Amino acid sequence: MTATELSASLATVVGERYRPLDVPVRGGTMRVAVWEPRSGDPQAPTIVAVHGITSSHVAWALVAQALPDVRIVAPDLRGRGGSRDLPAPYGMPSHADDVATVLDFLDVEQAVAVGHSMGAFVSLVLAHRHPEKVSSLVLVDGGMPLLPPPGVAPEDLASAVLGPAAERLEMTFPDLAAYEEIWRNHPAFSEWVDLTTAYVDYDLVPAEGGAFRPATRVEALHEDIRELVDGDSLLTALSNLRHPTSWLVAPRGLMDEVPPLYPDSAREHWVAAHPEVRMVAVEDVNHYTIVMLQRGVDQVIPLVREALAR
Repeated sequence: MTATELSASLATVVGERYRPLDVPVRGGTMRVAVWEPRSGDPQAPTIVAVHGITSSHVAWALVAQALPDVRIVAPDLRGRGGSRDLPAPYGMPSHADDVATVLDFLDVEQAVAVGHSMGAFVSLVLAHRHPEKVSSLVLVDGGMPLLPPPGVAPEDLASAVLGPAAERLEMTFPDLAAYEEIWRNHPAFSEWVDLTTAYVDYDLVPAEGGAFRPATRVEALHEDIRELVDGDSLLTALSNLRHPTSWLVAPRGLMDEVPPLYPDSAREHWVAAHPEVRMVAVEDVNHYTIVMLQRGVDQVIPLVREALAR
């Protein structure tokens, strides 16, 4: 798909404000979605929306719809979506520097960084490495270091934390219908909406022999996930956190399960370690639907608005 071509499913959710473009970064071009403010005001506030570890910019479509007066800049991170062919190294510093390059390219002097899942970790490192680019942080079910299950080796972390989300990256599919079936059976997506269709359709890319595969590169996943536990860049960013920060947590996890990604013990640990961060519990969502169903977005938007008002 070129920067000017949209699938029918994507066109149904992104709206008329949506503009995809390709931005020069290290090793090639990065696919970036921009939702321009409906007013066309060049001085409108901006948020940079950073997606999760196996996700894409499409995950932000409902958030963009809820902020018609705001510019939304949402890149496909290196190794994902329309940026899947950008070369390694991956890792939080690399992603953070890519996001800063995108903001420079678009002449955005400062933005509220809103990160979901791994995007929250990227946002923290962005705020540390490029503090002038970030006014405040909204971390959505991510950002605080993960506490892996006891006894899990680093090389097994992706499967232990992500489960089927990691396993499907190794799979190929004969067509879009077969890929959609995987997602329709996913417990986190029991409520299927137009955004779900667009999200899944955008994620499929051609593979060898006429088959298809998920867009996220396996090597990007494994290089990135290890940093989400105790990566130096993450721990340094947290220890030097100076930006106003809200941390939103979901009550259910990646498989719609309890305990969630951040169980009570993890919430208590990180709130005690970082009292400067405000923790907000979001109700009746899982790790995905906190930004991909309307009831999740309705709880996230007030925190984003509050950050913009600063």
